[in-house]
Amino acid sequence: MLVDTKELLVIGLMSGTSCDGIDTALVRVEGEGYDLSIELLGEQCTPYSKTLKQEILAIAEGKAITPEAFGALDQAIGIAFAQSALMLTQQTGFSSEDIALIGSHGQTVHHQPPIEPALGFSLQLGSGTIIAQQTGIPTVSDFRAADMALGGQGAPLVPIIDFMLYSQKDKVVCVQNLGGIGNVTYLPYQDRDAVLAFDTGPGNMLLDGVVSYLTEGKQTYDQGGIWASQGLVQPEYLAKLQEDPYLKRKPPKSTGREYFGKAYLERVLGWGLSGADLLATLTEWTARSVADSYRAFLPHRPEEVLLGGGGVHNQYLLTRLQELLHPAKVSLVPHADAKEAIAFALLAVLYQAGLPGNLPGVTGAQGPALLGTYHPSPRGVIL
Repeated sequence: MLVDTKELLVIGLMSGTSCDGIDTALVRVEGEGYDLSIELLGEQCTPYSKTLKQEILAIAEGKAITPEAFGALDQAIGIAFAQSALMLTQQTGFSSEDIALIGSHGQTVHHQPPIEPALGFSLQLGSGTIIAQQTGIPTVSDFRAADMALGGQGAPLVPIIDFMLYSQKDKVVCVQNLGGIGNVTYLPYQDRDAVLAFDTGPGNMLLDGVVSYLTEGKQTYDQGGIWASQGLVQPEYLAKLQEDPYLKRKPPKSTGREYFGKAYLERVLGWGLSGADLLATLTEWTARSVADSYRAFLPHRPEEVLLGGGGVHNQYLLTRLQELLHPAKVSLVPHADAKEAIAFALLAVLYQAGLPGNLPGVTGAQGPALLGTYHPSPRGVIL
């Protein structure tokens, strides 16, 4: 054990497939083992610079890159993550010495699920060593590799945290993330062995892509879902979207920009629909992909659905989810915007406590794994 887990200040860092920016959360963690509670002390989202975001999106869409440029991008993202951590530390009145640990997911630029007999792999940029050295705070990063080395999907990784924080003895709860990609954690009656989780399909990625294209980059998302709400869902094209083979694939499964990225965006833009009608159709598809996944793959319908991620700000999408998931109670998870940053802070705590952070029944891994790579800070390893 590297640090005492009874009470820690920990920072979580996360940037999702939408590349909106770096979500940063500072939490006070109390407890031992898997019995942890949190207090959120501060959160923020630090946007990437326009140039850095463009570079990330280009490589994520398959642009060829030299080793020198790849290394420079990894360092630049690491520096941006470190700066965001330091900024939040200062804003909340703490110093680096007060923070026990950073858990950094980094920025995913490629995710390849396993295709038997080959293992999968997932590539996150944002050097953990850079973060540790720039902040002076020990950092855990590279959370997906160990699970994938055991044949797992390496995703979703937050279900164990969802179980720790949100499961309830008397009901079936689902925690639905609405990031660039949507993913669900199914939590039945605090039964850890029965937890299921998988990527449900598209979240905000295609919606954001359409808005950015139609406004020539002046807008990057449909604020409040207002644009989509002004359009009409086109049944013919909705039916095409609902036939997507990913949605019919049984869990464990995961996906990303490699599947729902540039080529997919170009295809839907090629339909020639008005912007409002295209956004309405894609928003309806996103909502239905969630509801249809629940019906197809969950043993029981949830009594409560907690929503997190950037999509919670799309009121049109939320309204459709509430209607499609009825009679389940649909509400926002506590600290919805910081949910995944908090999760990676807690995954770092599990790492330093020597506890597995994956759920093999969720990812398909051959067994439990200690997730992450440890990067000591200049102040040294705490023994």
